[in-house]
Amino acid sequence: MKIYHGSTQVVTEPKYGIGRTDNDYGQGFYCTKDSELAKEWAAVSADGGFCSCYELKEKNLSILWLKDRPLLSWVALLLKYRRLRISSPVEMRAREYLITHFLPDISDYDVVAGYRADDSYFSFSRAFLSNTITLEQLVAAMHLGNLGEQVVLKSRAAFSAIRFCGCEPVSGAKYYPMRRMRDQKAREDYRRMLENADTDGQYISDIMRKG
Repeated sequence: MKIYHGSTQVVTEPKYGIGRTDNDYGQGFYCTKDSELAKEWAAVSADGGFCSCYELKEKNLSILWLKDRPLLSWVALLLKYRRLRISSPVEMRAREYLITHFLPDISDYDVVAGYRADDSYFSFSRAFLSNTITLEQLVAAMHLGNLGEQVVLKSRAAFSAIRFCGCEPVSGAKYYPMRRMRDQKAREDYRRMLENADTDGQYISDIMRKG
């Protein structure tokens, strides 16, 4: 599998056990199968960055594809690892419920792949947690703006199965505006979606009440 890592620096040898623990799926090396998307991720500013390419040997690796699981499994992972300021008792109860009932055990997986919770996606999941949008609206929101997916190396075995293939510089002048436009489009589509009320969907309160 070819994967790409967008960053402000070249990463020739990813190291196991390094990195923030409050990323989407905890500590790991975050990549994507989409080279253009990796370039946008590298362009956190107009200064640009680098897109590093790797070959990941999947044989003998245990990979969790979150798209094969209920969407609430992805939400539960975010609530487990991401820093979240709880602003109401409703959010507190919803967080505890989702983690208890939907959190997948990723400890036995070498690689975890799924949605990337950038600012847009995270705000969508927050709206669901606060009982503002339904599960059905959240599912629809995951496809807005084509915000992309990520492949995250989690275990020593995964880090041993990766080979650096090269890198290329990323133009901030080109990719930073593209990054911002992608996020902006997702938010605009989201606002348009909410103009139509979802009277038949399930809010988190409904899911908790039904068990």
